[in-house]
Amino acid sequence: MKVAFVASEAIPYKKTGGLADVVGALPFHLNKLGIKTSVFLPRYKGIKGSLIGNLQIDMKEKHNVQVYTEGHFYFIDYPKFFDRDGLYGTEKGDFSDNCERFTLFCKTVTQLIKRYGYDIVHCHDWQTGLIPLYMKLDNMDTKSIFTIHNLGYQGRFPSSKFPILGLPKEYFDPEGIEFYGDINFLKAGILYSDIVTTVSENYAREIQTSESGFGLDGVLNKKRNSLVGIINGIDYSLWNPENDSLIYQKYNNFNGKQKNKARLTEECNIDCERPLIGMVTRIADQKGFDIIIKAFDDFIDMGFSFLVLGFGDEHYHNKLKTFESIYPDKVSVNIKFDNKLAHRIYAGCDFFLMPSQYEPCGLGQLISLKYGTVPIVRKTGGLADTITDFDSDTLSGNGFVFREHSSKDLLKALSKSYEIYCNKDVFKRLSEKCMDCNFSWEESAKKYKQLYGSL
Repeated sequence: MKVAFVASEAIPYKKTGGLADVVGALPFHLNKLGIKTSVFLPRYKGIKGSLIGNLQIDMKEKHNVQVYTEGHFYFIDYPKFFDRDGLYGTEKGDFSDNCERFTLFCKTVTQLIKRYGYDIVHCHDWQTGLIPLYMKLDNMDTKSIFTIHNLGYQGRFPSSKFPILGLPKEYFDPEGIEFYGDINFLKAGILYSDIVTTVSENYAREIQTSESGFGLDGVLNKKRNSLVGIINGIDYSLWNPENDSLIYQKYNNFNGKQKNKARLTEECNIDCERPLIGMVTRIADQKGFDIIIKAFDDFIDMGFSFLVLGFGDEHYHNKLKTFESIYPDKVSVNIKFDNKLAHRIYAGCDFFLMPSQYEPCGLGQLISLKYGTVPIVRKTGGLADTITDFDSDTLSGNGFVFREHSSKDLLKALSKSYEIYCNKDVFKRLSEKCMDCNFSWEESAKKYKQLYGSL
């Protein structure tokens, strides 16, 4: 079986979020299962590879596109669109020609799929949403799967750009890719693919509701018989404290973890005696910073210290920096991307906080488990599928879970976490139990193999 993965980012080449981790790791595990898997990406600035061909793409005018390859990766090269510093935009906002950029990408990949004779095309997120539609129009036998990693990002563009897509006029319709007067690439992927997947079972249910459907819940309900949730895995060759060269000291037990905490708190000038909450995240409403800010003084008074790494909304940056100035020995705010510090936060913190408004899958909680850093999460999306509330009597569960998106419920979960932390023997057992959890890609890859087989 030959499968083509199509996405807008993948490690080790370019990454802005968890999509890149999935597209970088899953094909490797599918290949191990005997599925010959290739990956198609735009050739962004700095990506090398060997030139293997040229194509003429018609998009109101002819565009000469080149194709490069390296290993099992294929790169669509059109410097005017992809040789830029950002993938989708700058700090000032999205690129104004993203519709043109990813239409060209989808048209080119569709031609290559036909040329190379793949059995299945597995498309990821809105940037690839036109491919299943182009395949249907071309009467291709190849089957298509479309994976939604985050329904909040849909690829909406004004109707004035519809002619660029080269589609018959009837497709700009509420039953087609029209969406409240706009073009919607994600809607195209949902409607015209053979199967839709998303990155956790619970998220697959949530996006069919008006609360979490971002206006597409009706479309997804119509597709519910071919909508599947498969939880993401993590790559334990990259995230494993037993062989992680980026942390202070490799470990496989609670005592080794405590040595990492001592070094981390020393480096960040935080009181080592207090329980330490860590976050590695985009700093935005979706990640729960609205309720974190409201509860901040209360959980510092409760006895916690707080360490965050990431960047996002400037007004949250400023509020967090204010708290850092008020509590200099209890709070460390790091507005940047720092891979080494990220690994050290997972290794050195006692708790990992994810109070998300919504979370399709979440990788942070899966990584934190491997490092024995106990997750504190809101019951939503993939967080609900992977973290169960700890019971100190039965020692069941692998974290602390709260339901409502409110500071009140967050503080209740933090209070319970603090109580368990103070019982050193129970907390040690919980931490080491977390280390034993297994969310490797092997199991998820087997489910995708079954899905491909069904097509």
